[in-house]
Amino acid sequence: MATLQTIGILTKPSAPNMRQRVEQVQDWLHIHQKTVLLDSTDMPPSPSCPERQHIAKHADLLIVLGGDGTMLSGARLVEQRGIPILGVNMGGLGFLTEIHFEDLPEALEKIFAGKFQLDARLMLAIQIRRADHIIGHYTALNDIVVSKGHLVRMISTTVSVNDVFMTNMQSDGLIVSTPTGSTAYSLSTNGPILDPSLEAILINPICPHTLSHRPFLAPSTVSISIQLTSQERAMATVDGQEGQEILTGDIVQICASEHRTQLIRFPGRSYFEVLRTKLRWGDGLV
Repeated sequence: MATLQTIGILTKPSAPNMRQRVEQVQDWLHIHQKTVLLDSTDMPPSPSCPERQHIAKHADLLIVLGGDGTMLSGARLVEQRGIPILGVNMGGLGFLTEIHFEDLPEALEKIFAGKFQLDARLMLAIQIRRADHIIGHYTALNDIVVSKGHLVRMISTTVSVNDVFMTNMQSDGLIVSTPTGSTAYSLSTNGPILDPSLEAILINPICPHTLSHRPFLAPSTVSISIQLTSQERAMATVDGQEGQEILTGDIVQICASEHRTQLIRFPGRSYFEVLRTKLRWGDGLV
């Protein structure tokens, strides 16, 4: 692996004492003769801000100080370069983060000594088409959600896999998720939890009108198309953070991205430990 010399730091601005904590990390990295690229700790996250673009182009390692939302933003920011990402939990559940802030110096010592593993996570490549034009292009680490707009009405969609008709559906919407995203929105709609090492794509209806519509697991080699067929407008939302309105006839095309998110992991910690901790499996049992 290339030398990890230039370190980007991505932050969750609303986290308590963020400025002071960033300064602590920056001082530690400078003592160890690393170049530091800082995200703004005052402005809301935006992929178009100059600091973030500089991080995306030049960082060898990305440290994310935040929760899963900041991790998702960071994954999309550097996805084309595939640099290692270390998640430091400053938020809530933290499925994607690896350590807590107080453990950061020890973790960095291990990283710079090469004592870590990379956990490659599947991402989704998404195009939104209107007639013959592509009106949106996105990448997701968790999911793409096609859902109803402001009116409390179901939407109608046609779902195809590899250009073969799968089903017509009336529902509140549809989630197309990676294994990583199976513990996000999909989990709250009774979707299955998938091991994040799987190369698979989950299609999960949201409150379908026909009860026979169930979550469906497809290989990562397929292409999935969702066409809005009802007159009501809908939304296509990526990782719960960005997206756009879609109209009748618009098509959301989804496939596995050629890029992978590279999460730093340390030996001795399994995904089952993460699930037990975050979902409180086994609490109260003797």
